[in-house]
Amino acid sequence: MLKKGTKLYSILTGSCPKCHQESMYQTKNPYIFSETLKMNETCSHCGTRYKIEPSFFYGAMYVSYAVGIAFGVAAFVISYLLFKTSLKVAFLAIIGTLVVFLPVIVRLSRNIWINLFMHFDKSLVDE
Repeated sequence: MLKKGTKLYSILTGSCPKCHQESMYQTKNPYIFSETLKMNETCSHCGTRYKIEPSFFYGAMYVSYAVGIAFGVAAFVISYLLFKTSLKVAFLAIIGTLVVFLPVIVRLSRNIWINLFMHFDKSLVDE
């Protein structure tokens, strides 16, 4: 399902959108809060610059809103509809989910944003 060469692979793994050979982030674990947003300047394999222009990733804030809504809806469906909790508990489940998954949402949003502008290049892959 997750196959190199697909946008989904790059988005979910945080790998270089051009070659899929290395992570864009200096630390793979998004829960090391001081390192969550630290990215490599370029891909050491293909030389792709991740920060296309200054403030490039500000656009990822719009994506993070949509991703956050998706996480919130999932928390609501699981808590309210699946477990039949009260609306108050479902609301707390949404807040808890958004707080716990914030680092993942931020990185996922950046991954989606950069993959909107860069595409996989098969010629860059070692075979």
